[in-house]
Amino acid sequence: MSSALNKDHLRIASVNVNGLRAAYKNGMAAWLEPREVDILCLQEVRAPDAIVRQLLGEGWHILHAEAEAKGRAGVAIASRQEPLETRNGIGDDYFATAGRWVEADFRVPDAAGNPVQLTVASAYVHSGEVGTPKQDDKYRFLDVMSTRLPELTKHSDHALVVGDLNVAHTPRDIRNSKGNLKKAGHLPEERAYFDRFFGEEIGWHDVHRNLAGDVDGPYTWWSWRGKAFDNDTGWRIDYHVATPGLAASAISAVVDRAATWDTRFSDHAPLVVDYQL
Repeated sequence: MSSALNKDHLRIASVNVNGLRAAYKNGMAAWLEPREVDILCLQEVRAPDAIVRQLLGEGWHILHAEAEAKGRAGVAIASRQEPLETRNGIGDDYFATAGRWVEADFRVPDAAGNPVQLTVASAYVHSGEVGTPKQDDKYRFLDVMSTRLPELTKHSDHALVVGDLNVAHTPRDIRNSKGNLKKAGHLPEERAYFDRFFGEEIGWHDVHRNLAGDVDGPYTWWSWRGKAFDNDTGWRIDYHVATPGLAASAISAVVDRAATWDTRFSDHAPLVVDYQL
């Protein structure tokens, strides 16, 4: 990538901005400008395309899928290098206008300087709600993901799905596991999908967990309510999910958690991973 060619790693950041206009109003630019991100993936953009381009400013190639429902969802990939090819949607017409999945292919150099293809997807999985059509939609989306990941394995040398996947996979990924076993986001049925993603069947890797090790968190989302942020009562629901070779090249994963509750620009914190291909 233009900036990546001058350094030894590729920096990919993902953040659910909880409304891009609100995020910029609350200081997102001050986080992004010095961060030297090569590929920025956004979820819950909730803004028209013109506004997205205006706020991010010059120097980005922007792929943005607005949701048909105004003020809902919306995902984007902003990159310093122009993608080879882009796709909007996960491959199920039911979600065609949902603003929940975009993909971009890039040509990047490997360790020997040879060009390889990297596919990046920005994903926003439904939050769901037990016993409602929202939960049915969530399971349908996760079903399609289960089909799409193996397709991406074949499509490119390396593939990466990042974003707000709205499932805390293990008890290490949520502060209060027992208290949330019957709530959307930590249901055994939802977590089983992630067992498949990271198991032998699909064989992708949870990059952040691989690097963090067997520790609580680090969390990426905290409720605005009460003292959740101050007490670090959080959920780890934002992911970098990678094919094995790409996962093995990850050298650092950082949650850019705000210093204080009132300096947050979203209820999610950015997850920033450096890859050394």
